[in-house]
Amino acid sequence: MKLIIQRVKSASVSVSKKKINQINTGVLILLGIENKDTNEDINYLVKKTAELRIFNDNNDNMNFSLKDINGEALVISQFTLCADTKKGRRPSFNNAAKPDLANKMYNLFCEKLQKMNIPTFKGEFGKMMDVKLINNGPVTIILNSK
Repeated sequence: MKLIIQRVKSASVSVSKKKINQINTGVLILLGIENKDTNEDINYLVKKTAELRIFNDNNDNMNFSLKDINGEALVISQFTLCADTKKGRRPSFNNAAKPDLANKMYNLFCEKLQKMNIPTFKGEFGKMMDVKLINNGPVTIILNSK
């Protein structure tokens, strides 16, 4: 399981030009679920996401976590993070989980993040989405559960 966390001042997601969710201070998470991922991968990345110290304290040092600042999360399913680009010019998505499994794990990731007292909002699984954000920093971190 792979994810990209972007520290944001705000972020929103739209489907068919209709805004379906938005957050203020927090993180935008692009989540890629691979076919060999398990609940252990979810648990690891949920804990890491909630507790990763990427928000500034009063001295502009990254000492606060999403939990510490009572930040929000916008989670977008992003199977393209599972791309294999080693051969040729067209990415292979053979490592990406099948849609039924990916959707189940995506929802479970969001539920577990919510249970960590992180207000969690989602995109719409399997749809073309427009994502807007104001990246704060910019701070962008890549996490991999493997």
